[in-house]
Amino acid sequence: MQMKRSGRIQYIATDFPGPDCSVQGFTTRHEGVSRPPYNSLNLGTNTLDPPHNVEGNRSLLARAFDINQEALVTVRQVHGSDILVIDEPNEDYSHFLSLESDAIITNQPGVMIGICVADCAPILLMDPEKRIIAAVHAGWQGTASKLVSKTVAGLKNLFECDPAALQVAIGPSIGKCCYEVDAPVKQAFAKNDIPWDAFAERSSEGKWRLDLAAANRELLISAGVPAAAIQISDMCVSCHRELFFSYRRDSGDTGRQMGFIMLK
Repeated sequence: MQMKRSGRIQYIATDFPGPDCSVQGFTTRHEGVSRPPYNSLNLGTNTLDPPHNVEGNRSLLARAFDINQEALVTVRQVHGSDILVIDEPNEDYSHFLSLESDAIITNQPGVMIGICVADCAPILLMDPEKRIIAAVHAGWQGTASKLVSKTVAGLKNLFECDPAALQVAIGPSIGKCCYEVDAPVKQAFAKNDIPWDAFAERSSEGKWRLDLAAANRELLISAGVPAAAIQISDMCVSCHRELFFSYRRDSGDTGRQMGFIMLK
């Protein structure tokens, strides 16, 4: 992954091997119009940032990649396990903004799907041969419910994607260095037979430091995605205040960056 710029937008790009059929990456907090504490490229609609600022920022992102803002599709993320599938053209994508979901799959070119985060792991998937893409929002709840595994299963069952052919990028999220969780999180992982000790280190009585990116990487591998096809950012959003928003670091009063992907 490397820092790139498109128009005014500074983002962390990932180049998937294979056919050149998509653009994807992870935004930083720079080059937008929002004021503190949402400064400046806040792309999240679920904040107290005035809506016209968020709309302006989303317009900047859309223009940076030569699409209409209406083709930038996000959903109402609720830390659940529902997946939105867009498999035909829509005259108006704006209605998806109010739809509760935490992953999006599409085969439609020219539609940019995005996941907004401020600590959680944004995960982008692509089948370059079948031209199918997905974006997943994986906080501890989504990870514990194996949402990324369900998304791989959806790609396989709905579009006949071979998990071994997928390319995946896990973007900047809160690192184990800054992410301390408690017993209910551990219990949620145990409920779904996710090996807790492989991704968490005990920090104090009843507290652990959790590696979200590593946990989702293991879920992807278990779902059949080759380890070599999974790229992971090593940047902790909480540590890098100059680049990213962090819900935990900023006590909830902060913006959202986006993981985005679009078929050409």
